[in-house]
Amino acid sequence: MKRLHIHVAIENLSKSIQFYSKLFGREPTKIKDDYAKWMLDDPKVNFAISARGAAPGIDHLGIQVDDTGELDEVRERLKDADMQTFAEGETICCYAKSDKTWVEDPSGVAWETYRTMEDAETFNDTDPKENACCTPSSSETEPAGCC
Repeated sequence: MKRLHIHVAIENLSKSIQFYSKLFGREPTKIKDDYAKWMLDDPKVNFAISARGAAPGIDHLGIQVDDTGELDEVRERLKDADMQTFAEGETICCYAKSDKTWVEDPSGVAWETYRTMEDAETFNDTDPKENACCTPSSSETEPAGCC
């Protein structure tokens, strides 16, 4: 099963949790000091917000998969489309250990495709002050900022 992932940078976590909880009709499935996530089945989406100093708005989009086969399938579609990707591999980001690949759409919107293996206690596995997960820059094959 695949699930759409949306990550939004916000300014006020508590107000945003209150708003999105009302919008989705349920409380987040994960809450940290700077992050919250709703794993929704209707619509099928992993919706996350974080208050880590990034400009408010869409941080990145993604497709979350359940297993390695699905991840390989999406990676192969990106390869077939001649899209330049950044295979991050296993990393910790957004309080989860995941296997990720990043790509930018033709307009420069960052997309990740990933499989989450387990929860993590930290937002990222590099600089704890880093405000974003790995998102590629349109002029780079390496990520602009990595968690």
